[in-house]
Amino acid sequence: MSLTKKILIALVLGVIAGIILTFIPESVFSPLDMYLLTPVGQLFINLIMMLVIPIVFVSIVLGTAGLSEPAKLGRIGIQTISFFLITTAIALCISLALSFMIKPGTEGVFDVNMAEYEAAEAPPIMETIINIIPTNPVSSMSAGDMLQIIAFAIFIGIALAFLKDKTQGIQRLFVQANDILMFLVNLVMKAAPYGAFALIASAIGGGGLDAIGSMGAYMGTVILGLFVHGAIVYSLAIWVLGKANPWTFYKGFFPAMSVAFSTSSSNATLPISMKSAQENLGVSKSISSFVQPLGATINMDGTAIMQATAAVFIAQVYAINLGFAEMIMIILTATLASIGTAGVPGVGLIMLAMVLSQIGLPVEGIALIIGIDRLLDMLRTAVNITGDAACAYIISENEKRRKA
Repeated sequence: MSLTKKILIALVLGVIAGIILTFIPESVFSPLDMYLLTPVGQLFINLIMMLVIPIVFVSIVLGTAGLSEPAKLGRIGIQTISFFLITTAIALCISLALSFMIKPGTEGVFDVNMAEYEAAEAPPIMETIINIIPTNPVSSMSAGDMLQIIAFAIFIGIALAFLKDKTQGIQRLFVQANDILMFLVNLVMKAAPYGAFALIASAIGGGGLDAIGSMGAYMGTVILGLFVHGAIVYSLAIWVLGKANPWTFYKGFFPAMSVAFSTSSSNATLPISMKSAQENLGVSKSISSFVQPLGATINMDGTAIMQATAAVFIAQVYAINLGFAEMIMIILTATLASIGTAGVPGVGLIMLAMVLSQIGLPVEGIALIIGIDRLLDMLRTAVNITGDAACAYIISENEKRRKA
């Protein structure tokens, strides 16, 4: 049986197990979750996270060196950033339109007086941009500061591209390091079905059906927005911009989407998403190595959909009218915040707090949705990484035609 089928079966069984676990007493669920589900799921995440920093560094170096020409690097960089910003803005527009049509929030249904939430403060966008250049690259790697790691790796890659014959030994070392890391990814992926089962069963069993029932309209709106963006917008982009078959893309990229769904982490899924793009979709290693790590850090279409829906939902619950100016502000703030909060833990909720503050909505309203955020996080992470891969796939297909 292929790994894709094993993961799919594990996802289905995990959902069924999670629903069953919602009916058992807390005294039984707690030890089961603590001593079995959570450890298995966490071990799987730790195995992947162990590889993330070295893979990002090595792959970005090789990707940048492989692009070789400054003009090509600049062209692909502009295409990548443009794709990320435009698709994020489209995602927000879709989400706002669906939210105003469905009206997931109803005044008086939720007890807003008991809602409390203390928002973590995100760094200013300009500070984030300045801090992209690391003062200590080793410290950045130790702390897992993705933007700084990417910046340092790009500089190393540019140096290798310019020095060429003088640094053949170093470049060969990076190629061999990449081979080792990909071997380890293949090894870790054998544990993916077990990790996926444990993570999903724990998330659904811990979330409970009560939380899902009371927030059904909100969840349905977010899920519909994610489906429309993931299935329709990306398909059109692949078909029109990449002149490729969307079905081929989704079929080849499904293993990475399923791992993203179970781990709820774009960074944790990065080794698998790059492997799927390169081996299943034929994306060139240099483009995949440059686009996907960058996308995992700053491209968050799925998160943007959640933010816009949550903003409208909270406004409706608090009976606050949002006008055209507020909607434009949501689109601008959320698009810029995806870069400004890159690499910050709990990035989705921090970005949402920024959006709510910008349009004058109570940040405490986040407390209303936080109970089911873990479940929605699984879906939006799958959409986030799909956008990264779609961008890499489109650019790779176009570069192949350019060479032909």
